[in-house]
Amino acid sequence: MSTNPQDDAERIRLKRLAKLQGAASSSLSTVTPAASTSASPAPSPTPPAPKLAPKPVAQPVPKRPAEPVATAPSPVPLKKKAPAVSTPIPLDLPLWEDETVSKIFNVTLKKEVAERNSYEVVWLKHLAEELQGEGLPLQLTTEVADRTLIARLELDPQSMSDDLEFLPVLASLPPQQTVFEYLVGCWKRLNAARSDLVKKKIVPVDQQRAMQLLDKLRDLVVSYTGLTLQEPEMFPQPSGKPLGPAELVPSLLALSTLSGPYLSTSTSQTLLDASEIEVFLQDLVKRFEPDNELDSVLGPVVAQLCFHPSVQGGLSNDGWRSVISGLEALVSIKPIAAMITRLPQWNPDVPAPQFERASLLGPLLALGVFEREWPSIAKTYFSNHETRPRGEMTSATASLRGTLKTLQSSLFQIINSIVRASPDAREAVLQYFARAVNINRKRAGMQVDPATVSSDCFMMNLQIILLMFCEPFMDATYSKMDRIDPAYYAHSSRIDLTDETRINATNDEAEQWRNQQEPTTAPPNFITEIFYITLATSHVGQQKIVNVIEELQRQYDEIRRHVEMMNGDQSWRGTPIQARTEAAINAAKAQQDALFAAQMAYEVQLGEPELVFRTISFVNFVSTWLIRFVDPRKKHPNPTIELPLPKEVPVSFRILPEYLIEDVIEYHIYILRQVLFPNSLELSGKNEMLLWCLTFLSSTWYIKNPFLKAKIVEVLFMGTWNWSEQRSVLTTLLNTHPMALKHLMPSLMNFYIEVEQTGASSQFYDKFNSRRNIAHVFKVIWNNQSHRDALKNEAAYNSERFVRFINLMINDVTYLLDESLSDLAKIHEIQTEMKDRATFDAQPAQYRRERESALRQLERYASIYVQLGGNTVDLLKLFTGETKAPFMVPEIVDRLAAMLDYNLDALVGPRCQDLRVANPEKYKFDPKQLLSDLLQVYLNLSDQGEFARAVAADERSYRKELFEKAADIARRKMLKSADEIEKLGLFVLKVEETKATLQAEDDLGDIPDEFLDPLMYTLMRDPVILPSSRVVVDRSTIKSHLLSDSKDPFNRMPLSMEDVIPNVELKQRIEAFLAERRNKNTAYDKPVEEVVHMDVSKD
Repeated sequence: MSTNPQDDAERIRLKRLAKLQGAASSSLSTVTPAASTSASPAPSPTPPAPKLAPKPVAQPVPKRPAEPVATAPSPVPLKKKAPAVSTPIPLDLPLWEDETVSKIFNVTLKKEVAERNSYEVVWLKHLAEELQGEGLPLQLTTEVADRTLIARLELDPQSMSDDLEFLPVLASLPPQQTVFEYLVGCWKRLNAARSDLVKKKIVPVDQQRAMQLLDKLRDLVVSYTGLTLQEPEMFPQPSGKPLGPAELVPSLLALSTLSGPYLSTSTSQTLLDASEIEVFLQDLVKRFEPDNELDSVLGPVVAQLCFHPSVQGGLSNDGWRSVISGLEALVSIKPIAAMITRLPQWNPDVPAPQFERASLLGPLLALGVFEREWPSIAKTYFSNHETRPRGEMTSATASLRGTLKTLQSSLFQIINSIVRASPDAREAVLQYFARAVNINRKRAGMQVDPATVSSDCFMMNLQIILLMFCEPFMDATYSKMDRIDPAYYAHSSRIDLTDETRINATNDEAEQWRNQQEPTTAPPNFITEIFYITLATSHVGQQKIVNVIEELQRQYDEIRRHVEMMNGDQSWRGTPIQARTEAAINAAKAQQDALFAAQMAYEVQLGEPELVFRTISFVNFVSTWLIRFVDPRKKHPNPTIELPLPKEVPVSFRILPEYLIEDVIEYHIYILRQVLFPNSLELSGKNEMLLWCLTFLSSTWYIKNPFLKAKIVEVLFMGTWNWSEQRSVLTTLLNTHPMALKHLMPSLMNFYIEVEQTGASSQFYDKFNSRRNIAHVFKVIWNNQSHRDALKNEAAYNSERFVRFINLMINDVTYLLDESLSDLAKIHEIQTEMKDRATFDAQPAQYRRERESALRQLERYASIYVQLGGNTVDLLKLFTGETKAPFMVPEIVDRLAAMLDYNLDALVGPRCQDLRVANPEKYKFDPKQLLSDLLQVYLNLSDQGEFARAVAADERSYRKELFEKAADIARRKMLKSADEIEKLGLFVLKVEETKATLQAEDDLGDIPDEFLDPLMYTLMRDPVILPSSRVVVDRSTIKSHLLSDSKDPFNRMPLSMEDVIPNVELKQRIEAFLAERRNKNTAYDKPVEEVVHMDVSKD
């Protein structure tokens, strides 16, 4: 645009010309204020005058070039300037006002005007008579606009009239038009009038006054629209049509492009389209918010929209999209967004099952795909899975996930808009989240009746929205982590922790800590609030939904096995029960199909990639936050925490809810267990998972619950498992990460010891599960020299703990092998009995059923014991090959030798025939591998004199013939090399020589009872007195006992080796007894050939 002096002069000249033209016409500048600001009637000549005004204004256009010729300061030809600049024209405001009010309200005060328009323009006869009676002209102005509008609204097309002149007016009224529809039409025509006014080149002063008149009319129309939404019966209304708030709802629903079935009047001119609805809502807000009436005007509209029947159809139709679109339009205006949280339906105080139906956002949050709430989804998309094309189900999964993402993203945007509307609205949202969690605390229980809590879909959507709120502060560097208040549970009671189990404290201790904290004046920040609410929601949300899908999987596998069993046993064919059996098989298959469909429906949501990524990110954040919580420097992960942690556990950590620890562990297990999910940890999560496990395994005293600690080991176990074609998640990291190389081996050994006594009634069986997992991890990392060095370091510098670890391992091998081999022998017995069908079938039916039931039970337990025993023997083989000294201590070596000899006798001795069972692979029983592992332990320790002595001293099981047979089997089955077999033979020779020596030493005759150990009934070499029970036992005996049990075996009082009292006097008497009886008729005088007759070199 040009800004030179010539253009400025031209604009000044045109303004002067406009003033002159305004003065030449009727005195509009003096009449207009009177018409717009005064209640007195305008002079009667005024209306005709404006009719002539437009003509002179339009005529001067061709004459303008004549006047500026002499005064133009520029030599530029005026012919080029004139067309580019239009001269503003004055406006006859009274005339324009009359015409505009008439057009907007579609009314007239003159009968001839109505007749000329076939009464489509409504003649307000009674108002005209009133104005004439008051001496006012028949002119529509803003001063009588209120009366005009009321007069129009009071007309009832259904009413009767004796005034024949007025009957055409009533007959021409739209018979089914509501007050709201009429007012919306007025509002639209007003907007059109304003648009037209803006387009016209009118004198600015006149245009401004005209705009003020339109604003007055707008305020009037909007006021009556709001009143109509509140009190729809204020004016006559047609019958049979929804009135009031229900009339605005269709306009909001129509915003969605997919709202067709729920909006039969989508093309009606009375509806507000997408370009109008926001302006309309803003007008309502501008008018009613200052008077605090917005709640009553738009509150019912919001309620009817949120509870619209279209939502009840679920995701199968698109009705919910209409409600979402309407809500998005409403919350885009901050006062409305804030108003929503003030409505009584925003956060109603109702029980959990009703909450999602009674709260405004509940119906939308309850949408989903889970089979329990929306069974049609699973049935429609995933039934008949055996015959349905796989690609079809894959496509259905992708489509449903896309729909869910749209729903959840929209809900987040809606709630986020409400949060940003005002501080009060943000607080209301937090209260809503907190109530949803607090009333659903029962969902955290083991057995929950779904009818007593909110639905899985509701909780899942709520959690996803909260995870979206967490995203801004979950950056990769954890830069905003310190903004989270670690003392939140002292500063806020928003989350109900009544009777909640704490990490390592009682509820009384937690309350005492809370009372000791200094109060804060400022409430917790939004990041803190969202973080802790998300933690609580996760505990009653996704973590419990995971249990549902796992239960579905368990039921599916059980029915599958049942169907396979019925199909495998064809004895029912051709019998009277064939039809019944076939029906049972078909019913089971139908149930199996339904369970599969339900699983797939759950997988649609739980396996959605964005949800998996968000949850992993949140779990990583929580695990890192908890580690920083216990880090004395409060800096983790920059730098990484130092382990182990201090012995003193901070009270602020001890009082935290236990579910903070539990949920991290449970999600780690879940994500690792899912075949398709481990890849999700490739981008992030593996390091955090490993550091989490190492932190609390190396410092187990920080967590009280033994089951949680056992689950940490399970995470490591699952992380080292190869799933299908997927590579294990943690194996590489366990063998490379510096923290793992330093702390993993001692941490696992320590927990192997700790899990011996958990305090639970099931501790005897629980320990085997944990130790199986530990054994697997040991084998995975065994080839790494760094880990083996850590083992040696542990044996050298923590010998007492290492010896206890070995003792427990020997206990396990002893028990597990004894149980497994015993069960296999019983299985062999029953199978042999059942093999003779004639004899077995001759037995009574009750006897046959009992034997078959016993066989099934034995098979179930045998496979477990065999696997656990084999794993532990394998572990023993590895450890004895790496370090030997700890196995040679007196309290270990004798028990180790006795265990090995006993099981060697079971495998190759006379009892070995009892282990021949049908289908040994069914029980994971590999006798050759077990024999090879046992022989390897002998070979590993064959150069240890103490071990040879212990084997020789085993009078119960040791026989050199067993080794001869074992060597023969190893040679024939190629279990061991020739060098190893030769080495085994040399070891047996050493054992035989040692045995001869022991016989000479032990040829003592009768031994006084006071010299015998009360537990082992062997001669005591180093008697000690137990301080509480005052019983005298051998030092090696009580030391061996304390490796497994830290209590006095005679009175169960706490006991340690430091407490025992040496019995010096008794020891001297025993030594004197030995000196007197030694070297009397011993085997020393016999030739070696008579003592040892072992030859392992024969073929």
